[in-house]
Amino acid sequence: MLPTYQRVGASGGPSTSGSVNPLLGRRSFRSREKCLILLVLSTFGFVCFGGFFFLPDNFGADRVLKAYKQFQRAGPEIFIPPPPPAHGRNGEEDFHKLDDREKLQEKIRRELPDEFLEKPDTGGGEGGGGGIAAGAGGGGVELEAGEDDEHSRNVAAIVPAPDDQETNNQEQQLLPNQVPEGAGPGMEGPAGVVQPPQNGQEEGEQERESAGHRPRVGALGGAPMMFNSSTGEDRDPSARDKRNKVKEMMMHAWSNYKLYAWGKNELRPLSKRGHSNSIFGSFDLGATIVDGLDTLYLMGLHKEFDEGRDWVERKFTLDNVDADLSVFETNIRFVGGFLTCYAFTGDQLFLEKAKYVADKLLPAFQTPTGIPYALVNVRNGVSKNYGWASGGSSILSEFGTLHLEFSYLSDITGDAVYRDRVQTIRAVLKDIDKPKGLYPNYLNPKTGKWGQQHMSLGALGDSFYEYLLKAWIQSGHEDEEAREMYDEAMQAIIQHMIRRSTNGLVYVSDMKFDRLEHKMDHLACFAGGLFGLGSTTLPNQYSQQYMQIGEGLTNTCHESYIRTYTRLGPESFRFNDGVEAKALKAQEKYYILRPETFESYFIMWRLTHDQKYRDWGWDAVQALEKHCRTPTGYSGLKNVYHTEPVKDDVQQSFFLAETLKYLYLLFSDDSLLPLDEWVFNTEAHPLPVKDRNPMYRPAAVSSSP
Repeated sequence: MLPTYQRVGASGGPSTSGSVNPLLGRRSFRSREKCLILLVLSTFGFVCFGGFFFLPDNFGADRVLKAYKQFQRAGPEIFIPPPPPAHGRNGEEDFHKLDDREKLQEKIRRELPDEFLEKPDTGGGEGGGGGIAAGAGGGGVELEAGEDDEHSRNVAAIVPAPDDQETNNQEQQLLPNQVPEGAGPGMEGPAGVVQPPQNGQEEGEQERESAGHRPRVGALGGAPMMFNSSTGEDRDPSARDKRNKVKEMMMHAWSNYKLYAWGKNELRPLSKRGHSNSIFGSFDLGATIVDGLDTLYLMGLHKEFDEGRDWVERKFTLDNVDADLSVFETNIRFVGGFLTCYAFTGDQLFLEKAKYVADKLLPAFQTPTGIPYALVNVRNGVSKNYGWASGGSSILSEFGTLHLEFSYLSDITGDAVYRDRVQTIRAVLKDIDKPKGLYPNYLNPKTGKWGQQHMSLGALGDSFYEYLLKAWIQSGHEDEEAREMYDEAMQAIIQHMIRRSTNGLVYVSDMKFDRLEHKMDHLACFAGGLFGLGSTTLPNQYSQQYMQIGEGLTNTCHESYIRTYTRLGPESFRFNDGVEAKALKAQEKYYILRPETFESYFIMWRLTHDQKYRDWGWDAVQALEKHCRTPTGYSGLKNVYHTEPVKDDVQQSFFLAETLKYLYLLFSDDSLLPLDEWVFNTEAHPLPVKDRNPMYRPAAVSSSP
């Protein structure tokens, strides 16, 4: 039926005018219009609803998670299109793959130095390792977060050692035979979780780790030190097994950092991501990489070392960091870490990086007294102190903990500026009046006067005293001024701050305004080893007293551990109101994977060979495994007295740099880093002793005094 119309005028009634609008009176659509609308709606419904039935299911939760993992592992390579389907026939390799491989190799040659791809002359056959060969070990093309082992094996990042036949023969004896790939330190389980090694894997990994490895040697370098899985092994089979366990712990910590936080400063193992609230903030400085490199090298984990070394070469920079960095922390972790890697390998890259970072810190020294500020903006050089530090004062343990790194850097670069800076600090501290012979924790860098009368061998003071003794050791016993200042400071501390509890526990108390707090920090537990070193390195009238105090302090710190449920020590502990070696306040009961107690175990073991120190260390290893280990790394604890302590979700970089290194050395032979040839900075980075260690490598021409 045809539509009918009614003409309506402007007034609402029937129109008598000849000018009308027929659309105003339409009551329904024509049949063709109805069919067209129905067709459009049907098509839309088919596309929208039919897709749910005919398209593949790619939106399940498990598929999204798997896709995320692949994106996380791929990094920037995700933007490279996938290769086309294989077209090879009869066993022939697909020509597309050949073309892709040629393009990849050309890209590598453009981006990397020429010598990076050279095959090392190992003198071996097929199993020799090296060159661009699968399974050759070494770093990959570019190691991003969570990169597969398959990717990291694509290119061997190895440069041959100097062609010295005798040196090569010695190295050949150190390196065990290569074993097939896959005998790695860990295996990836469900959801990308790195599991502990299975039976047989650890042994295979030990044989694999050093095969074909040759560290890079720079222009200023010499013959590198070579470590493998058997270097420095103790004769005692039990000690060897325990050392291997510590090595496995290192691999667990490193593998999960690499999987979930590569390039970030630290790992949050429970959250499976980088830790952005660390002392270095959200900038990707790779603090765990730099801090852990020398531990990896020491343990013979050369493949992992090469991965970290390649990241340092390609990614590490401070040029984009527009933030205040701690002069102290940057020095002990980055400058110290690079210097140790240079001492171990002779690799010029590490020397350049150490100098680069130290130069970024120099603006902090521009003060009227030469006492540096605590913080420096490494982009613009603006420096300042913490607002909470006693009226804008600098902190003793920070400006007093630069001497080892800066003196050594001057000697190996020939640039006296670094030594001059720390010698200025030394001169100020030597000449200033000291209340009761003690050094308060705060000093104003503008006036050169002490701040609050707070003295401590723990937080805010600790490593200053450590560096007095170690500067003398590092100098080959030539820096007699440092030794004199150390002895004078220790005698004042013994007189005014060392005490013995009712039940005979020796402890060192903080002092505020001439009043003892009868509280000892976990940070002060390094003092056991400090007094022990002071006793044995220079026989004098104080030697016996130093050793007795060193043994007593180490025992007290051990007591603070075994008096908790977890058998891990609290942040600080007290000796009053009938309490001994126990934390009383909630903010004192946490444990953040600290190393100081293990440092004293290690040093006292080396000095006395008393088996109890190894027993105590093994007890701590078991406690770490039971309470701090997670499937994805290691975490600190919020309360060591709880039966089920809550974890703080942070794997500190010093856990790899210090805690695991000291435990590894505790179960090693004395020939591994002997104490008369190496001195450890306060981040456990070993530096060579001048004139006693060929790894010192002084510059040919030095402007240093």
